Amino acid sequence: MPLDATKPHCRLLREEKFAQFNEMAKRETPDLRDANLRAVDLRRADLSRADLRGAYLRDADLRGVDLSGALLDGASIHRARISGALFPPDILAEEIRLSHELGTRMRSTRRTAPVSSGS
Repeated sequence: MPLDATKPHCRLLREEKFAQFNEMAKRETPDLRDANLRAVDLRRADLSRADLRGAYLRDADLRGVDLSGALLDGASIHRARISGALFPPDILAEEIRLSHELGTRMRSTRRTAPVSSGS
């Protein structure tokens, strides 16, 4: 899946329109799947419930950001500034370290139910 910088939520963050982004985040889950947020300062963004699966966060500033309810499967935080960031409990510290140091994609320990094919 190619990285995307054109989704409405992503565009707001890249343009530093945090008030507008945070207002939208109150009403709906921010869709940042496969978002290219490289080197974006995200300290003023409410990402506590964001869908960041597959997001590219290399060199982003996540200091003090609450990601506790965010979906981070497949996200990469290579060289991001992460001091004080609160990560979800389903992302192991080793996954965070490897992603930060080597750029690996994080995997959660959350197990999702298989999608049923219907009857």
